[in-house]
Amino acid sequence: MARSEDSSQSESWRPTASLAALRERAQLNRLIRDFFQRRGVLEVETPLLSRGIGTDPHLAPIIARYGACFGEGAERYLQTSPEFAMKRLLAAGSGPIYQLCKAFRDGESGPRHNPEFTMLEWYRPGFGFEELMDEVEALVCAALELKNVVVERLSYAELFERELGFDPHAATLEFLQPLVRERVDAALELEDRDACLDLLYSHLIEPKLISPVFIYDYPASQAALAKTAIDAEGRRVAKRFELVMGGLELANGYDELADAAEQAQRFEQDRQKRQRLGLPLLPADLRFLAALEAGMPACAGVALGVDRLLMLRLGASTIDAVLAFPEARA
Repeated sequence: MARSEDSSQSESWRPTASLAALRERAQLNRLIRDFFQRRGVLEVETPLLSRGIGTDPHLAPIIARYGACFGEGAERYLQTSPEFAMKRLLAAGSGPIYQLCKAFRDGESGPRHNPEFTMLEWYRPGFGFEELMDEVEALVCAALELKNVVVERLSYAELFERELGFDPHAATLEFLQPLVRERVDAALELEDRDACLDLLYSHLIEPKLISPVFIYDYPASQAALAKTAIDAEGRRVAKRFELVMGGLELANGYDELADAAEQAQRFEQDRQKRQRLGLPLLPADLRFLAALEAGMPACAGVALGVDRLLMLRLGASTIDAVLAFPEARA
């Protein structure tokens, strides 16, 4: 007797992206590679599977468990970003490099997220993040065929003051909590200042950013792997930027931290925060720290979401429209 199947199950073998979208992806990949070849930036490949992993509490890695290869019960991590391995290459003298690769993040699924996604990441020794913003703008404008477009540049403080009427660097937790409850979700009881700012930004500001805009000089507490510095107003800020367009975060760039001792301290701060939040503790990448100790050149680096860039290129509203097989059909 033939097994009955509903129509959705019987069609689940099909790609969610059209063949035209897949061709556009191939064209975009060629454009990216041509862009960097013309600029003398070397394409590299680094492992997707590694012993160490980024410890950022906002990111959850996907864990792979091996038997025969590494010993029973050994764990490796699918990389949330190729950043650490690429910085090891920089410390080894690679010069400017880029990578077009897969990255993996657990728990990130929805209209704009897939647990497995395509990332473009590149590093420019000798660049400040202002020069890197220029290069990101050139690439994105070429990919989207934008001409005579002015890409706005606003500090994080300027953006909050324009959209919500307050200075995010000076705002206290006591000020932010009722604002989040009133404007975002009345049931929220957040005890973290940055979490409040993130919610206000993601719900009330980012969706309005349709025209391309660079946001820079984030609060120092949001530095991640970026350097910090004192801005013109005397505030300590993170020397990082994001490019937002069409209500989507498209790229995230840093004036890269190269101090091994400070990086080790930030790993420890991440560990403590993970512990407070009840998140799994993750092993710091000791080879990455050793590379910083050996000496990584001063540089700026950026990660750009290729799937999202393709969404903008095609005018797609969901990431499934530009993926052959998203997680649900993988």
